[in-house]
Amino acid sequence: MKHLMLTTATLMALTTMARADDLRMSWWGGDARHVATQEALKQCGTKYGHTIAAEFTGFDGYLEKLTTQMAGGTEADIIQVNWPWLPLFSKDGTGFADLRSLTAIDLSQWTEEQLTAASMNGVLQGLPVSTTGRVFFFNKTAFEKAGLAIPTTWDELMAAGGKMGDGAQPFNAVKETAQLIITLSVVQKTGKDLVDPATNRVAWTAEELAAGFEFYNQLVETGTILSAKDEAAAGGVNLFEKPEWADGRIAGSYEWDSTYAKYADPMAEGQELVPVEMLTFADAKTKGVYRKPSMVFSVSKNSKNPEAAAQIVNCLLNEEEGIAALGDSRGLPASKVAAEWLATNGKVDPMVKAANDIAMAADGPVISPFNEHPEIRGLFLDTLEEYAYGMIDAPTAAQVVIDGANATLAKFD
Repeated sequence: MKHLMLTTATLMALTTMARADDLRMSWWGGDARHVATQEALKQCGTKYGHTIAAEFTGFDGYLEKLTTQMAGGTEADIIQVNWPWLPLFSKDGTGFADLRSLTAIDLSQWTEEQLTAASMNGVLQGLPVSTTGRVFFFNKTAFEKAGLAIPTTWDELMAAGGKMGDGAQPFNAVKETAQLIITLSVVQKTGKDLVDPATNRVAWTAEELAAGFEFYNQLVETGTILSAKDEAAAGGVNLFEKPEWADGRIAGSYEWDSTYAKYADPMAEGQELVPVEMLTFADAKTKGVYRKPSMVFSVSKNSKNPEAAAQIVNCLLNEEEGIAALGDSRGLPASKVAAEWLATNGKVDPMVKAANDIAMAADGPVISPFNEHPEIRGLFLDTLEEYAYGMIDAPTAAQVVIDGANATLAKFD
């Protein structure tokens, strides 16, 4: 009887210990991501003796739910966080656990640039799950039909304006893409990101940003892109849904490397879409690549077992069990070992890999998540629309963006 009592007590203690180690993970996504992540959690949990409760939903409403949980300290142990949200939850670097202090994670699988991009106030607040960048895609068939080489510089692109035939444009620049083209031009000319990390204020002068607006206007005047009025008259349809894109009458764009299939799949038979190196100015200081973590995995500062959470995160991102199960459900992995495993095992579209290689190899300043703060992004787009319709001039547009962005940034001092 005494032996039975001891055995029962031991089992109860082990059960209590297992429950203490139980973890939760929250994320957003579609059905394919949900299935892949649950399988990965099952594999990694089995490997390390943890059980992980899955909390998943679509993107809509996720930020609101996470905000409520963070405010009450009830967030999951492992959290998928959109990169631009890091300043919202951790402007001083204390919103999440410091991942450099957790020994279970092999940080050598990421570059210091990648880790810096996921840090706040110098504290590593998340691990980049995938690193994505804006890349130039051109319709090789359309340029060959026009007797033109695929552009390698901005001058060559503008020289193609009006020469594609059938009223075609060599390039697309609408809404966010147009705004990022302006950003790219200023970064290439100045070597500076929008936000100076030392001052947390806009790094560009009004003159530098005004030149970016004027460059956008130059693209319109040379017939390189459609004007905002012409785009509006066309109904504001997404580029990949336009028949002009499918048949090559719009022959290029500046898109995320991971979205290659979204733009290549709708193209008519015989049309070939290829990723190309960054277009630059003759006097560019940098290629100015807009490269960022697409999302990060963070560990809650309120987790009762942060080392166990870190163990699972490392398994998901750096170990075969997690890598194989997750696949490319969150894009091409940022972890070197994960990217190599997927490539070796034929799990990566060669064109997506080529686009990602371009984005990863190009130089440029570290991008601040404030570039995508809703207030700053909205202000930039609204001001660009006013400029494109001739309501304000370039110097005025530049000053409006700078003043408004600085007002938003001041809230995070």
